[in-house]
Parts: sequence; structure tokens; C-alpha cells
Amino acid sequence: MRHVITKLGALAAVAALAVTGTPAAQAAQHRAEDAAYFEFTDITRETGVVKLTDPGQIAHARALLAGETSDQPHIYGRLVKRSAPYNPRWSFHYDPATVQFFNAAIEVCDATMPYVEDHLDEAGGAFLPGGLWCPWTSRLVKEVTLRA
Repeated sequence: MRHVITKLGALAAVAALAVTGTPAAQAAQHRAEDAAYFEFTDITRETGVVKLTDPGQIAHARALLAGETSDQPHIYGRLVKRSAPYNPRWSFHYDPATVQFFNAAIEVCDATMPYVEDHLDEAGGAFLPGGLWCPWTSRLVKEVTLRA
């Protein structure tokens, strides 16, 4: 029963992300120079870089890396189907305005980085509905500094 309640809570969180304000409006709340970048990995040991712009999410990411918390260690958010300068290895990246952290999520949004890359044309339909991606084995590796 507890597992069902956890999944329902995760489903509610994903639904809340889907109906929150527009990403442009959310992004306008945070200045670009306040962004932080974090390398993350998954069960495949591949790595990607996520851009965080929300001060609360940045603080949470840093607390995870410092070992100050182990709560909500995984990343989810809406995919953008194009590479980003800070994540050039992949043909996709997270929309920074939608990135959040989670403990457990529904199976329909789980996939590894290589699988997303190989099936990117299907993302947003039956695969990763709404473009929401929540890799269950994701975890932050380190904060990275980008060169201008």
C-alpha cells in the first residue's frame, strides 16, 4: 500500500509540473547569471549536464553533493529535443525552468540517457508523455563550471 501511495504522490508531482506556469514565465523569475550546472549519471554510467536556475533547486543539488541530504536524489523535468551548449554530447537537454528532484516516480517517465537519445523522435508521445523525463537511477556527480 505504501508503494501505491508513493507512486500516487509522484504522479501528482509530475502532473503539477505539467500544469505549472509557462517555462518562459518561470525562467524570467531567475537571472541567467544565477544558473548552476551539474553533471549527472544513470545506471549506464553515461553522463549529462543539467542547468539549474531555481535557487532552491541549486541549493538542494549542492546539499546532495555535500552529503547534507539524501532526500530526493533523482532529477526530472521536461525534455527539449535539441542539444544545449552545456550538454553537447546529447541531442536533448532538460528545460531548466522545469527541473526538480524526486524520490520515486511513475514508470512511464523513466529511461536511461542512451535510450532517450536512441528514441528521441518518439519522446513526448507514448514514450515520455508530455516530454517529462524522470530517470530513476539518475544522480548528481559534481557541480561543473562552464567556460565562457
